[in-house]
Amino acid sequence: METSDAMGVHCEEAAVLGRGGLGRNTWLLAVAAVAACLLLVGPSAPSGAVLGRSAPVEAVRDVVPNRVMTWNICNPCEGNNVGRAAEIAAYAPQVIGLQEACVRDVERIREYLQSLHGLVYHVEYGTVLQSWGRCGGAPWNPGGYGQAILSAAPMTDRVNVEYPDGGSEDRGYMAVTTRVGGQSVRVFNTHLAQRRQEEVRAKQTGVLAAAVARHDRAIVLGDFNAVPDAPELARVWALAADTDPQCRPSSTGSCETTTDWHSKFDYVFLRGIAPLEHGVQPSPYSDHDILHTDLAPTCGTSAAAGTSQPRTSGRGVGAKACPDA
Repeated sequence: METSDAMGVHCEEAAVLGRGGLGRNTWLLAVAAVAACLLLVGPSAPSGAVLGRSAPVEAVRDVVPNRVMTWNICNPCEGNNVGRAAEIAAYAPQVIGLQEACVRDVERIREYLQSLHGLVYHVEYGTVLQSWGRCGGAPWNPGGYGQAILSAAPMTDRVNVEYPDGGSEDRGYMAVTTRVGGQSVRVFNTHLAQRRQEEVRAKQTGVLAAAVARHDRAIVLGDFNAVPDAPELARVWALAADTDPQCRPSSTGSCETTTDWHSKFDYVFLRGIAPLEHGVQPSPYSDHDILHTDLAPTCGTSAAAGTSQPRTSGRGVGAKACPDA
């Protein structure tokens, strides 16, 4: 639980005590507690209300219908779900794949996206661990940890697969069917084994690639813990292209880094879909950068709002070329 959230809970408890039919001394203590909370928390809490008063909410924003994002939000790290939600809202993607995600944190992020930014998302989870150490909760009821996908459109046909060998920690992938840019697409979200576990990752990408290959149109998001020319990524590269057309699994490729240690570990792989543009944005809330990309519409459809017309360069594997505008 975040510090500010915890303070809010104690403030509410104090307010309830103050309203109960308690003795004068207890009542005075409750009033003092409420006053202290107001000084600590300030005029408005992240949840948007203190003592029944609603805080101002930013103007409602629409999601960008052809934009997707991947982000390893870092765990264990000093979590700030209000800040994480603000980072996501700055790009307002249609679909977000999160890794190292605790269910409780994702629920908070989702709540703040709606209450503070007017962005409403559906959520599906790809939990691989029940971890009290990572996600809190009672020892007999620990929090879920793994992947999550947020989508502005409903999601169907969710699968959650744990890799037979996770390496030093359980790892897996999840997949859903949803709509991006008005088109139905299969979206995968994965987190591969940690660094210096190349042989384990090679087995994991074999499992993942077999699932991706069954779909003509797919988006594969995630933290692969491997640089582009790592041999264990070869099976994925054979099926899909990175959203950055300059990034290739060879020495001639030029890939933007996505981590604090200046390595590219995070990818948006596209199969049967062409990219328009992408961006990498460092965040103070994680040791991984935010990677977001806008996707080109299918030929014969109009470009999504807020994007330029598609060009022939940078096509994903299997994507149809569209004529220049």
